[in-house]
Amino acid sequence: MAIAAVNHLLVQKGVVSMQEIDAALQAAEASENRSDELPPSYREAIAFPIRLLQLANQCQPEAELPPFSQLTKMVGQMR
Repeated sequence: MAIAAVNHLLVQKGVVSMQEIDAALQAAEASENRSDELPPSYREAIAFPIRLLQLANQCQPEAELPPFSQLTKMVGQMR
C-alpha cells in the first residue's frame, strides 16, 4: 500500500502517468510468466504482489484504499 501511495504521488507531481506505471507492472508480470524454469505456482506467487499493486493503483488517491484482505480476494479473482 505504501508503494501505491508513492505511485499516486508521482502521478500527482506529473512525473509519470498511471498508464505508464500500469504498463511497467504489466511488463514485469509478463517477464515472470515467460520463465519456464519455475512451476506455475511459483510464477503465481511472484505475480501476486504485482497484481495487488495494480489493483491498489486503480483506486482513487483521495479515496480510502480497500482493506488488504479485500484486495487479496480481488487478486485471487483476477485469475
